[in-house]
Amino acid sequence: MARFFSILIFILIVQGVGGGLAYLFPADQWHADLVKPFYNPPNYIFGVVWPILFTLIAFSGWRVFTSEGKTPGWSLWVLQMVLAWSWTPIFFGAHMIFWGMVIIGVLAIVIMRFIAVVWPHDKFAAICMVPYAAWVSFAFALNAGIWWLN
Repeated sequence: MARFFSILIFILIVQGVGGGLAYLFPADQWHADLVKPFYNPPNYIFGVVWPILFTLIAFSGWRVFTSEGKTPGWSLWVLQMVLAWSWTPIFFGAHMIFWGMVIIGVLAIVIMRFIAVVWPHDKFAAICMVPYAAWVSFAFALNAGIWWLN
C-alpha cells in the first residue's frame, strides 16, 4: 500500500505543478499572434500529450527514487523536471522565445542523458522517458521555428 501512495504522490506532484503552470501561464493572445511553422500542431494536442507524458515521467522518477540507491539518475530526473517546469513561465509568461528554446534544448539533452544513465539499471524507467525525449525534441524544433519566424 505504501508503494501505491508513493507513486500517487509522484504523479500528483508532477501533474499538479505542470497543470498549475499551464493554468498560470496559458497560451494567450501573444502566442496566438506569433507566426508558427507549418508543423505546429493544433493547440488541443498539447493538452492531450502533456498529461500522458507527465504520468510516464512521474513513474520513471518514482522507480529511480525508490530503487534505494541501486539506480543512478535521480539528480538528472530532478534537473529535467526543473527545466521542464521553467520553460512555461519563460516562454508563455516572459515571452522569451530564444531563452525558451535554450531551456528546451538543454532539457532534451538532460532527458537523453537520463535515459542513457538509467538504461543499464532499470530499462523500464528509461523506456518511460523515450516518448518524452521524442516530444521534447519535436518541441525544440517547434520552439526554434517560432523563434526563427518571429
